[in-house]
Amino acid sequence: MKPIQNISVFGLGKLGACIAATLAARGFDVLGVDIDPEKVRRVNEGLPPVDEPLLADMITAGRARLRATTNHRDAARTDASFFIPPSPSLPDGSFSNEHLLKAMQPIAKAVREADNRGHLFICSSTTTPGAVDGVLIPMLETATGWKAGRDFGMLYNPEFIALGNVIAGLLDPDMVLIGESDKESGDRLEALYQKYNRNQPNLARMSIISAEIAKISLNSYITMKISYTNQLRLIAERFPKANIHDILDAIGSDSRIGRKYLRAGLTYGGPCFPRDNRLLAYTARMLGLEAPLAVAADRVNELAKQKLLENVKALLKPGETAAVLGLSYKPDTYITEESAGLHLAQNLKRAGYRVLVHDYAAKPAVAPALHEFENLDDPAALKTMADVKVAVLCCPWPQYKTVHFHPNTQVVAKWKL
Repeated sequence: MKPIQNISVFGLGKLGACIAATLAARGFDVLGVDIDPEKVRRVNEGLPPVDEPLLADMITAGRARLRATTNHRDAARTDASFFIPPSPSLPDGSFSNEHLLKAMQPIAKAVREADNRGHLFICSSTTTPGAVDGVLIPMLETATGWKAGRDFGMLYNPEFIALGNVIAGLLDPDMVLIGESDKESGDRLEALYQKYNRNQPNLARMSIISAEIAKISLNSYITMKISYTNQLRLIAERFPKANIHDILDAIGSDSRIGRKYLRAGLTYGGPCFPRDNRLLAYTARMLGLEAPLAVAADRVNELAKQKLLENVKALLKPGETAAVLGLSYKPDTYITEESAGLHLAQNLKRAGYRVLVHDYAAKPAVAPALHEFENLDDPAALKTMADVKVAVLCCPWPQYKTVHFHPNTQVVAKWKL
């Protein structure tokens, strides 16, 4: 069995850059490939191409074994290629294969020209169940003229990480999911993870279609758990003496349930949870089935956003000022995609209210959706702003514990910091 030592990583975004840097830091020779010359330049200068905690440290640790290029042909003789391009959602809830196909087809042809049999094609982007077997493998077999599982390996290997904590999620995961075209390819990737991971995670190996279903099912289960807490919170809020935090602490002490993701707050958001949950529902529909739990989780999530908006509007008179604190979907990232804060701010402004926003990472320069609002540089200014009638804490950044507000300001906080 040929060990994996030389690795190419296609896509140097939030996840790809971290995969490339951590692989190099753990002793592998890594070539990052991206169409963005600025990202390539930064990696080659020993700088992080994206903003993510600990990424700079990983690039420094592995710099002797890490380089980047815009030329896919440079990766033709590597042992394995990881592919992490975007897989955007389509209107029906499925994921587009367009970027994966564009990334994989040229390198497949280059691998064929280099006669690099045994190369592993590893898809780390989330795919619609059936896409790898039905779309990606046929394309690779056409481009190479070879047979998957015999002349090259195809693996589906998505990561389970949280933005803001990607490095730890990669190096110390609970589980590594491997969908394999053949046993030898799976053995080779397992050997890589035995060297790469700092802990000893469960290595879950299975067919590619099983892995595609497992990926979205895990995230869909978590969204269901979050929506369950929001369902309870909405009920508890109607009883003056009910404390949702006490309720969830009690429920979470049962080992059958556990405390992870059983925390009162607001809705789930970001680039994975909402999309993966909807993708599971789409997959069921395509099979002539229903996924009512996934549909209900999404419905409760949207209901919780709407209830927050209604509650805040009830505290304001037309044209008054509201401050929305925390526009990112979670602490330690600037991503605002489907966040409770962005939903609230946008809908308040559209209803005619003046909206001030603040986030410790999400700024207009990196989160373009915030350009339409008045941005507070320092939330400490709220202490003297008598015109701010309502301040809403939408993301549990711990720094908000020390923020003080003017006596005229009513503070809405669903999170327990």
